Amino acid sequence: MSDISKSEKILDALQQLLEERSIQHISVSDIAAKAGIGKGSIYYYYPSKDAIVDALIKRSYEKPLQTAKTLSAKSDISSFTRMAMLFQACQNSSAIFLKQKHNTSASAQDLALLHQKYLNYLISELKPALTEIISQGIACGEIHFDYPAALAEIALIVIAVKFDNSLIPSTPEEIKDTLKGLTSLLEKGTGVPTGALAYLSILK
Repeated sequence: MSDISKSEKILDALQQLLEERSIQHISVSDIAAKAGIGKGSIYYYYPSKDAIVDALIKRSYEKPLQTAKTLSAKSDISSFTRMAMLFQACQNSSAIFLKQKHNTSASAQDLALLHQKYLNYLISELKPALTEIISQGIACGEIHFDYPAALAEIALIVIAVKFDNSLIPSTPEEIKDTLKGLTSLLEKGTGVPTGALAYLSILK
């Protein structure tokens, strides 16, 4: 069996176990038994159970985020268009997470842990791509701002939290109002033309 196959079997095993019991009641031995491999083999791929959980989160939402990260290299597309596509990827990823969350029998404590890991992963993975897009926009004069990384982080935190809609449960109208407010702040704070980021207001 290849290394990739074993690694995937470990993640598959954890995913199956999460549908049966809480994270607290899943041991590395349980994962190994479910995957049909020796416990020692687990540590060749992952140093701990927590690392396996992190890897499962990454695998579950990798596709929409990889699309977003690819956009940062496409300098022939305007910064605003790429930002729109990246935020759409953020929304798509959130939709996948929410769907999987509702399809599991995990406890509230488990869901809270997975939720925290998911938001951390989403924001940390998208921040470099968005920072690069903003930096390119600054370089070509489309965006006027001195702190691209900070701007990327602020925008992603607001968007991820609103799309996820778990930390601060909101009605669709409240979510739309928040995104409109963020759009206005971004446009006024970065000197971009009014309406250039209007797509933010219509997401969701």
